[in-house]
Amino acid sequence: MDLFALLREATVRAQAERDLPDFLAERLLAVVDCPELYPEAEAEILTLLDMLPDYDTYGQTGYIGMGVSNGILEGALRRLEGQRKNRERIEK
Repeated sequence: MDLFALLREATVRAQAERDLPDFLAERLLAVVDCPELYPEAEAEILTLLDMLPDYDTYGQTGYIGMGVSNGILEGALRRLEGQRKNRERIEK
């Protein structure tokens, strides 16, 4: 299974089991739907795959703070989307 298929599976699972918000799931699935726009994103996809099982709506608020919150997940996603935008600018 390729990384994008794994990301789709992890996103759907996090939405169903960990209450991943729709707005984040939609952005993750938009990445999955256009893998050709992310040809060099293996490291970022692997990071997202590591984060999704630890997603917690209230992440980082507990004693140990081991969860991944909206902000942390969105930051990783923003970096990935930013790489795509930079690549598009360079190609123009």
